Amino acid sequence: MSEIIKNRYDFVILFDVENGNPNGDPDAGNMPRVDPETGHGLVTDVCLKRKIRNYVETVMEDAKGYRIYIKDQVPLNRSDEEALEHYHIKKENLKEEKKKDPDLDLKIRNFMCENFFDIRTFGAVMTTFVTGKLNCGQVRGPVQLGFARSIDPITPQEITITRIAITTEADAENKNTEMGNKHIVPYGLYRAEGYVSANLARKTTGFSEEDLELLWQAILNMFENDHSAARGKMAVRELIIFRHDSELGNAPAYKLFEAVQVERKPDVTDPRAYSDYTVTVGDLPAGVTCERRS
Repeated sequence: MSEIIKNRYDFVILFDVENGNPNGDPDAGNMPRVDPETGHGLVTDVCLKRKIRNYVETVMEDAKGYRIYIKDQVPLNRSDEEALEHYHIKKENLKEEKKKDPDLDLKIRNFMCENFFDIRTFGAVMTTFVTGKLNCGQVRGPVQLGFARSIDPITPQEITITRIAITTEADAENKNTEMGNKHIVPYGLYRAEGYVSANLARKTTGFSEEDLELLWQAILNMFENDHSAARGKMAVRELIIFRHDSELGNAPAYKLFEAVQVERKPDVTDPRAYSDYTVTVGDLPAGVTCERRS
């Protein structure tokens, strides 16, 4: 592992979708999520973190220190129990072992942070085995993401489709096709904002410079290995990174986010491409530098 980060970061992600559903809402028949008051599209932080986790898992292939804690078809307590196995502790003896070693909770938490990238990055609540009181602790991660919101209101569409494959023999006697539907956004440019706390990295998880670079790489490529017909064409267009000269920061995050202006070009009424927008970064406070990656 490289050294723990020493600088605070704030960042802005700009990504777009074309003819796809970036994040379906199960409460609305899987239609694209929409703010009902403004009509702007939404993508949850959970959705974005899932893409980041998937990319890291694909690239690192469960390398030591870069495994993923929250993953498909792997119960959380299976991963939690690895910490006990590492210290040769049985679940039924955990309470007694904690009395013998007051630092055991900290050791278990540190084991989880060292071995799982997403715990070290986003944090986790690791209390899963209630009857055996298996508690690997609660970790507040240094990296936090907010919801993504579209720059302009979106127009979700429900597209009816047909298929010639019939589900059952009984249905095949009465019809030649079956109907279905897909939900899409013709085009939408979304903006998400995030934070990286060097203070929490030092005090809690040990999030390192190497981890940070992997995070940037994962954000830029989070849709590249996750293409599907349902999501259409999605791509991260730009990652704007603000680096502070200190651990606690040199300016409020909102001032840096307000410096990033995304505007439609004057002659565009119905945006259908990233080139229909102009992205600028204004003057920054002292002690803060900006890097733009795409």
